[in-house]
Amino acid sequence: MKVVIIGGVAGGATAAARLRRLDEQAEIVVFERSGYVSYANCGLPYYIGGVIEDPEALTLQTPESFFARFRVDMRVRHEVTALHPDRKTVSVKNLETGGEFEESYDKLLLSPGAKPTQPRLPGAGKLFTLRTVEDTFRIKDYISSHHPRSAVLAGGGFIGLELAENLRELGMEVTIVQRPRQLMNPFDPDMAAFIHSEMRAHGVKLALGHTVEGFQERDGGVDVLLKDHAPLHAGMAVLAIGVTPDTALAKEAGLELGLKGSIVVNDRMETSLPDIYAVGDAVQVRHSVTGQDALLSLAGPANKQGRIAADNICGGDSRYLGSQGSSVIKVFGLTAAVTGVSETNAKKAGLNVDAVVLSPMSHAGYYPGGKLMTMKVVFEKETFRLLGAQIVGYEGVDKRIDVLAAAIHAGLTAIQLKDLDLAYAPPYSSAKDPVNMAGFMAENLAKGVVKQFHVGDVSGLPRDGSVTLLDARTPQEYAGGHIEGFRNIPVDELRERLGEIEPGKPVYVICQSGLRSYIACRILAGHGYETYNFSGGFRFYDAVVNDRRLVEASTACGMDP
Repeated sequence: MKVVIIGGVAGGATAAARLRRLDEQAEIVVFERSGYVSYANCGLPYYIGGVIEDPEALTLQTPESFFARFRVDMRVRHEVTALHPDRKTVSVKNLETGGEFEESYDKLLLSPGAKPTQPRLPGAGKLFTLRTVEDTFRIKDYISSHHPRSAVLAGGGFIGLELAENLRELGMEVTIVQRPRQLMNPFDPDMAAFIHSEMRAHGVKLALGHTVEGFQERDGGVDVLLKDHAPLHAGMAVLAIGVTPDTALAKEAGLELGLKGSIVVNDRMETSLPDIYAVGDAVQVRHSVTGQDALLSLAGPANKQGRIAADNICGGDSRYLGSQGSSVIKVFGLTAAVTGVSETNAKKAGLNVDAVVLSPMSHAGYYPGGKLMTMKVVFEKETFRLLGAQIVGYEGVDKRIDVLAAAIHAGLTAIQLKDLDLAYAPPYSSAKDPVNMAGFMAENLAKGVVKQFHVGDVSGLPRDGSVTLLDARTPQEYAGGHIEGFRNIPVDELRERLGEIEPGKPVYVICQSGLRSYIACRILAGHGYETYNFSGGFRFYDAVVNDRRLVEASTACGMDP
C-alpha cells in the first residue's frame, strides 16, 4: 500500500507515524510546502518574545529524524498543485528546483491546515501574519533589524493575545483592534472582562468594536485604517483575525465542501471521494456538545484525527466523536481556559441554558499562597446537562478545566459534579474542590433550595419599593463600592434585623462572591421570604460593569481611555 500525505505538522505527521506503527511495509510519502514538516505552532509567539531562545526547539521532527525512526519519505518545500482522483495521482512542484512531477497513491490523506484570513483590504498584502515557522522568522528578523517601538495587532484570538504579550515583554507599545466588542470569542463577555483587565494592567491598549478597513505605509511604519475613526499608527502591524481552511486543491478536485470552504468528512475522516481522507484545521467537524457543524483550529483534535485516519487507512474502524473546543491560554500572569460551549453560543444554538458563577480559591484557604479563580459552568435548564465551562485565574485553572472537559465528554450533568472524587491536599485543592462546589450550586438550583439572578438582570430590578435589594457584606465592603438601590445589612446581623425587611416582598441579595448572600437567602427563606441570590457576587459584577464602561469608551474613542 502506498499512502501520500499532503501537509505535515499536527495531523499529517501524526498520521504518518501511526501508519508506520500499524504497517511496516506501507510506502508513505509526505509533501510539505514549507521547510518544516513538524513544528510547534503554539510556540511561535514565544520564540518572537524570547521565551523560547533556540529556534530548533520549535522543530519537533526533521525529515531526517522522521526517516530514521519511521522510514517515512518526508519531502519539504514540495507543493502539491493538483489532485487527480480519477487516476489516483497528485501533481507536485519542487519549490527549490522548480521541477514538476506526478505521484501515485493507493490512499491519499489531506492535511493542508488553514491559512491566515486575508481580507481584501488596501495594503493587506504588506502585513505580517503568524502561522508558520517562516512567518515567525520574518517577524523576529524585522524586529531585530528595524526596532519598531509599537505594533497594532488586528485580531484578539489566541495568536493575537499571545503575540501581544510577547511584544510587550520586548518593550513595545501594543494595541489590539478587534471588530467584536471582546477578546477571545470562545468566552462569554462577562468572563472575557477578566482577560481584558489583565491585558490593560500590562499596558496593552484595546480598541474593541472597531472594523479595520485597510493599511497604509507611512513614515517607516504603517497606518491601520479604522471605520469611523482616525487611523492608528505603529511601527508594524500583524493580521491575526483568524484562519481560513486551505482547501483550494480539494475544491478543484470536486470534494464536498462545508463551512467556509472546509472539507466535509465522516466520523472515519473519509471525504466524499473514495480513498481520500482529510484531517486537521481544513476539515468540518461536529461539535460534540451542540451537534452542529463547526470549525475548530486546535492541535489536540488534529492529532486525534490523524491517528483515526491512519487506523482506517490500515483497515481499522476508528471513529472521531466530535470536537469539544477545550483550550487554555496564558495571558501574562493569568490563565484562561474554556471547554464546551459558552452561554452565548449555547443560546445561539437554540439551547435553554443557565449558569453558575463562583470565585473559589486555588487551594485550601488556610494554606499560604492560594489565589482566586473565577469559574462559570453552563448547563441546560431542564436537564442540567453539562454544556461548557470557563475559568480565569492564576493557579489550578488547567486542572479544573480538564476535569470539566472530561465530565462533559462523559455526559455528566452539572449536578453530578458534586459526586466526583477528586484529589485533595492543602497545597493543591480544598476538601470541597471548586468543581464539586459548582455541582453543589447546581443541585441547590435543581432542588429549589435557591433561586438566582445575573448581571443582566440588575438594571431591570424595580427601585420602587416593590422588592427588597439587600447587600449582605460588611459596612466596610459596602462603603468601598455597591450597586445603587441595594441597602446594607451584614449577613451576621440579619437575624436580629429581620424587622427592617418588609414581609411579602421578594428579596434580591448580593455579597462579594455569592457565598454570604446564599447564606442570607437561606436565613430569609427560613422566615418565609422569597429570595434570589446574585450569581458571582459583587466582585464579578464590578469587573463586568467596569469592563463594559471601558469597552464603550474604546468604541467611542478608538482604544481604552
